[in-house]
Amino acid sequence: MPSKRIGKQTVKMLKPPSIVGYASVVGKKEGEGPLGGSFDYINEDTTFGEKTWEKSESRMQKEATERALKKAGLTYDKLDYIMAGDLINQCIASSFAARESEVPFVGLYGACSTMAEGLAMSSMLIDGGFSGLSAAVASSHYCTAERQYRTPLEYGAQRTPTAQWTVTGSGAVILSEEGPGPYITYATMGKIVDLGVKDANNMGAAMAPAAHDTLAAMFHDTGTSPADYDLIVTGDLGSVGYDIVLDFFKRDGISFNGNYKDCGMAIYDAEKQDVHAGGSGCGCSAVVLCGKLLNDMKAGKLKKIIFAGTGALLSPVSTMQGESIPCVCHAVCISADR
Repeated sequence: MPSKRIGKQTVKMLKPPSIVGYASVVGKKEGEGPLGGSFDYINEDTTFGEKTWEKSESRMQKEATERALKKAGLTYDKLDYIMAGDLINQCIASSFAARESEVPFVGLYGACSTMAEGLAMSSMLIDGGFSGLSAAVASSHYCTAERQYRTPLEYGAQRTPTAQWTVTGSGAVILSEEGPGPYITYATMGKIVDLGVKDANNMGAAMAPAAHDTLAAMFHDTGTSPADYDLIVTGDLGSVGYDIVLDFFKRDGISFNGNYKDCGMAIYDAEKQDVHAGGSGCGCSAVVLCGKLLNDMKAGKLKKIIFAGTGALLSPVSTMQGESIPCVCHAVCISADR
């Protein structure tokens, strides 16, 4: 049997899974941003009809998954797995969203890298013959994340210039062993990278080294360069981390020639919306992928992209104990051709 592993960190799909359905659900602020027209549903008050922020986030996941299934012409009973994650303790937004689906559930935690992690794991299950249909889902909510990682909103704490705004949104992708594409052709699983950043309000600086490490590994393992892709997108480093990644690759003698973007910078209007360094959260890269990016692929505007999710694996406990912030980046290649 031919090996599916190439290089040290990358897997080549011999039967690349097809993206047969996808959907994005966001809050009011995200709908007012430059990508507002690409989302499937925008809730004007961010509660999604629920009484708590945590229930609101679960509702977002259910809404995104159901819309993705509907667009694929499928129902829950056709799924083999739901692979989902969020930022709340014990991933309760995801498990509560899936508890009525009667579908085998795999909870994931990769912080903001969760959507890329879910796509990679779902793709490997399908390519390995262990699944025919799988859903990859991720979400975040500004209000649940602030309560989880920083301070309650009522506290009114000021945010530093390097801070990012957690996206209220959820994205869902349905992957199938058959379909017209686009396809997941490669997956590069990242290593933990920690260069000693301790500032919990500077996620971009903490995550950028992991993004550089994984992208460099994908280029090396696949024998490609940035010029081989229409777009390389990270999620979500914001403006601070984005500049650091460019600097790291410049030191390597590699340039992107304008085809490198970041989801955290794309989702909000930095001039009109007060988001400081940009967007963040599991939902950030998920909704950008399940909105603008996959729409452009479906329209033929993009043929081959790298989607690299970055996650800061910290907690309030580790931060209060003076720990540095370990980070990870997982990347998948999405191609119009199988």
